[in-house]
Parts: sequence; C-alpha cells; structure tokens
Amino acid sequence: MDGSEVKGEVFTEAKDIINQLAVIIRTAAIHDPGNIAVTTAIDKFIALTNPLILSERELALELGREFFYLNEIRIRYSLEYLPKFDFLVLEFRKRGLGSIVFRDALKSEDMQSFLRAFTASASSPEPFELLAEELTDVGSLGVGKLRKIRDEEKTEGGSAVRRMVKKSYFNAVSYTRGVISKIKSDEKVNIKKAKRVVESMVDLILEEEQLLLGMTSIKDYDEYTYHHSVNVSILSVALAQRLGLSKRALIELGLVALFHDIGKIDIPSEVLNKSTSFTDDEWNLVKKHPKWGVRAILKMRGIDATAVRAAIVAFEHHMYYDFSGYPKIKEPMELDFYSKIISLADQYDAMTSARVYSRIPMPPDRALSLMMERAGTQLDPILFKFFINMIGVFPVGTLVMLDTRELGLVYQSDTVFLDRPKVLVIINSKGERGEGYIVELSEKAPDGKFLRSIVKTMDPNKYRINLAEYLR
Repeated sequence: MDGSEVKGEVFTEAKDIINQLAVIIRTAAIHDPGNIAVTTAIDKFIALTNPLILSERELALELGREFFYLNEIRIRYSLEYLPKFDFLVLEFRKRGLGSIVFRDALKSEDMQSFLRAFTASASSPEPFELLAEELTDVGSLGVGKLRKIRDEEKTEGGSAVRRMVKKSYFNAVSYTRGVISKIKSDEKVNIKKAKRVVESMVDLILEEEQLLLGMTSIKDYDEYTYHHSVNVSILSVALAQRLGLSKRALIELGLVALFHDIGKIDIPSEVLNKSTSFTDDEWNLVKKHPKWGVRAILKMRGIDATAVRAAIVAFEHHMYYDFSGYPKIKEPMELDFYSKIISLADQYDAMTSARVYSRIPMPPDRALSLMMERAGTQLDPILFKFFINMIGVFPVGTLVMLDTRELGLVYQSDTVFLDRPKVLVIINSKGERGEGYIVELSEKAPDGKFLRSIVKTMDPNKYRINLAEYLR
C-alpha cells in the first residue's frame, strides 16, 4: 500500500466534512450565524474536522476543477452526496474561493466569523478579497484564491498529461483491433489481458476525466468498430464514477463495455459495411449479434465472473429499458445495471459517429435531444440525467456561434455551469480562421455580466470543419 492509500484511509470522513460544510453554509444563508440551528451544525462540523486538524497539523480543503481535495487527496463520494458537493462547488466559484486552510483546532466563534464573511462576500463586486479581509483576524483558518488554469497557460507538465491521455486512448484502440483480428482468425483471446488497458483508462478518468472524454469526440470513420468500443468504455466508466462506483467496479465495467459489440464480427462484411439500407433479411441478421457476442465471449480463455458479466451485457445492450429492442425474450426481467449504462454510451457514440451508411454524423446536441425523447422508454431516465450532467448541455465537439460573432468548438464541459462550457474559438469576430484560442463562457465582466454566451449551435459539415484537426 503506498502513501496516498494510507492517507486516503485517514480521510474516510472527508465526504462528511464536505457535506456538513454545505449544511452550515445553507443554514447560515437563512439564519444568523449565532442561531441555534447554525451553531448545532457548526458543532457537528468541528467534531469531524478537529481530530484531523490535530493529527495532520494543517488541513487544506481545496477545489480543483469540479472536485474537492483534502490535503491533496481527492474526495470521493456516493450518489447521495452529489447535491451538496455541487452546491459547494458553485458557492466556492461564486466567490473565487479555491481553498480553506485550517491551521489550528476550530472553535465555534471561528466558524461563525467565517460564515458571516462568506455570506457577506456573495454580494461584493470583489467577493474573494472581501472574504479574505474579513478573516484576517481569525487565526485558525485562512482562504486561498481559486486558480484558473487556461489552456494557453499550461506548463509542459500539462502537455505531458495530454500526451499520456492520447497514448492510453490509442493503446486501447490498438488492443481492440488486435482482439477482433485474433477472434476472426479463431485464435484464443484472454479477456484478463484487457484489464491493464482498462486500468490505465480508469486511472486517467479519475484524474483527467475531461481530457479523456474529449478523445471520444475524435471519430475515425475507417476504424469505427475499434474506436466505438473504446469510446463506449470511456463514456460508461466516466458516468459510473459519477454514480459513486468503486475503482474495482469501474475497471470491470470498462472491460465489459469494451466487448459489448464483439458479436458483430460474425456479421458478413458485405452486410455490416453496406452503404444502403438493410433488407429485412439483413436486418434480422444484424439483430443476431447480441447472441453471437455471448458465444464469442464464452469462447475466450480465462472465463470468470467478469467474462460472464460481459456476456450478459453483450446479450442485453440493445434490449432497451422498456424491452422494446432486441433480442426479444418471453418474460421481461431486470436488466443488468451495466447494460443500462452501456446502452446510453452506445447510443450516444453511435449517433455522433460517421459510419458506412451515415457518412455525416449527428451533431452532439441533436443526439442528446433525441436521447432525451427516449428517456423512460429506451433509456433509463435517472441514468440519463447523470449522463447529461457529465456530457453537458453542449457536448465536446459541438460547433457554436457566440454573441461576439466568434465561431468555436466546445472544448470542455463545465459541471457547475452546464450551459457555459470552455470553447475553442476557431473563427474570430472578423471572420478569420486561425489555430484557435480557448475562452471560458463562465467568465464575467466587472459588472457581473457574462463576457460571452452561446447564441446557437451550427453544423460543422457546412463549414468543412474537421474536429480531429482541432481537438487532437
């Protein structure tokens, strides 16, 4: 066990600290900090934090992108904590607050002072400056400013992370290509060997989720099958980690997702690669691939519980939430949880990819709109809400027109401001096309108004814009 794991065990109460901090901030917005409801909530917060402050000497709660860290250890949380976490992220960002450092054992009056300053700073034109000034005389805690990391300001270390993300993604594509080639040649494939590939992607999703999600928007028409399998794996794992699944479960899900469409290797290439609509007979053939997927997986070496789970998902991923899909079964049953997740990821990636019979992919925002219509019938409605939250109202790769007359590609979503992502501007307000520059739509002018807003989405095909050219 390494040092970070030991530290991680020390901070098992971290999610409760975040939860209780959200409670006292919400309560203080209604009542005066000296009110009994607030002081009771403060006492609970102090009971959680003081033992850690004493053992660690200093406790730093920091907001990094959309996650909180306690002494540089990322705080993981389950579904029940999500509303409180999202609330606190929003409140920190409103004030430009990046961290709270607890240097000494807390007293109730210290937290009351903090809450008064925190509440007052919300209406200030310079909220962080006011907050910091009001806390000057509170010795037990201090605050740090939220760091904004712009793409153009990233260090060589940031470039190294991007290279690592690309390497992990294309290693997975290469592995998938090799597996399919071996199965077609009747060679035995060991499903356990895929674990290393998926573990690498899971680690990156836990640390660099947005970068790896961005890779899924780079479609390759000629290698659709391999890219699709990897994209579905990434999208599924990213969704599941937001649902609070353990790392072990994320790795299992990633493996299962990688093999969800393996049955398509038995569809004749002249049918699978047909550029016109399927005949009834051809469509009936295509609909057999879930059953063939079960057969292909059970032929692999190293059959274990994960392989059995992969076989179940391969069979179920087109059945749909309401069982209106295929294969048809005599009596409806509860679909596997992984099947519900993978069905979402599968539909989204398939709709937004160019294929033989559909050379022009559907714009991401249009795909989400269509999926929204299917929520409750084909798709699990609760899981879809989390999927929207992950992808954003304007998914990565969406071409947008800004009110500044700039044209850009959505580059990275913002989990707090879903309708205000980062945009890579590729055509400036003068109509000139360049290499591009990043703008954050959540940025405001001194008067509180947003500097830029999305006016409408556009069709990249009309402008002959190659997403890969910019997003790579």
